[in-house]
Amino acid sequence: MGPPVKGFTTKVVHNDRQDTIEHGSLHKPIHANVAYGYDDAKELAAVFQGTKSGYSYGRQVNPTVTALESKVTVMESGVASVCFGTGMAAIGTTMFALLRSGDHIVSSAFLFGNTNSLFNTFGQMDINVSFVDATSVDAVAAAVTEKTRVVFVETIANPRTQVADLARIGEFCAQHGLVYVVDNTMTSPYLFQAKAVGASLVVNSLTKYIGGHGNALGGGVTELGNYDWSTFPNIYPEYQGGEPTKWGITQIKKKGLRDLGASLGPEAAHHIAMGSETLALRVQRQSDNAMAICRYLQAHPKVKRVYYPGLDDHPQHARAQELFRAFGGLFSFELQPEVDLWDFLNRLNVIVKSSNLGDNRTLAIPVAHTIYFEMGAERRASMGIDESLIRISSGIEDSEDLLADLAAAFE
Repeated sequence: MGPPVKGFTTKVVHNDRQDTIEHGSLHKPIHANVAYGYDDAKELAAVFQGTKSGYSYGRQVNPTVTALESKVTVMESGVASVCFGTGMAAIGTTMFALLRSGDHIVSSAFLFGNTNSLFNTFGQMDINVSFVDATSVDAVAAAVTEKTRVVFVETIANPRTQVADLARIGEFCAQHGLVYVVDNTMTSPYLFQAKAVGASLVVNSLTKYIGGHGNALGGGVTELGNYDWSTFPNIYPEYQGGEPTKWGITQIKKKGLRDLGASLGPEAAHHIAMGSETLALRVQRQSDNAMAICRYLQAHPKVKRVYYPGLDDHPQHARAQELFRAFGGLFSFELQPEVDLWDFLNRLNVIVKSSNLGDNRTLAIPVAHTIYFEMGAERRASMGIDESLIRISSGIEDSEDLLADLAAAFE
């Protein structure tokens, strides 16, 4: 019998100590340097050529960032990870590295606003995108063409909380040799393991739940080992050495990160690594708070509708129960017409009127007037974004205080 499999939090907390840390430190220290010196010039050349492990230049590698990448890989049960300056940098660099002119992406239509904007920009550069209702694998299948290279979905959509048909899309992509990219930001690797549904790559905005404290920007992409990159036509010859499992992530790092330079700094990496240690504790509390608030809102006469996968009337409630450890900390709700949106928000005291999500603090934002404003009314309507829609990211406060804050605002 082998050693017992360690739990999620134990693995994350002790991951740094799997390698020797300078001076016996329990955490990987911040390496605030850009260049690395070598006594032997041949060793320097070998590091640059990839025949010897080591550090070459801060745009691509840094010991503090490497330690965080190891944590992210462990959290996602993956093969290897690359970290970036933001979550959008992770998505954009991944697509830039893997796709070429004439390629086609099938994407969920219920996308985070910035990702939607990015994909529309790709469409103007001859990398076309079909936006589909990813709650059904049939919609994905109908959009695939001979030029399709990637299928991209989010686990839970922001802000209307649609849950993608994750398992069946994974089966479809495996059958058709498509790269399956899952954005796990809304659930985090604690609530959902994208590897289990056959994802090729999983993306996280590390700014959100993994970092958790609203004090550092970052993003990551993780290779999960499910895809045979030797069948992918866009891998450059120089990245085809060694195990095909790592060809994709190597190209993302060596081609994408090097060329675009969307590097994660060591100080931000340190903050995110520290935050990641309490991910499971925070997300469970945030999920519990979200459920309590949603049940309160669902019964309130001044609320028109609540969107949260944990509620029985959510269209994908059964799917969310099957896929996720808990239902997450993000939800949204629409006010009845007689309730003034601005007056209600301005009466909130404990709940902070702010963007971002996954923070320890509960945050509220009027969706149509902020993060989805640039889309215009027509596009918002097509996505079901009501003008009174409020998105809330629940924090770790005492639930009684959050409920009292909402009650005072309604009164």
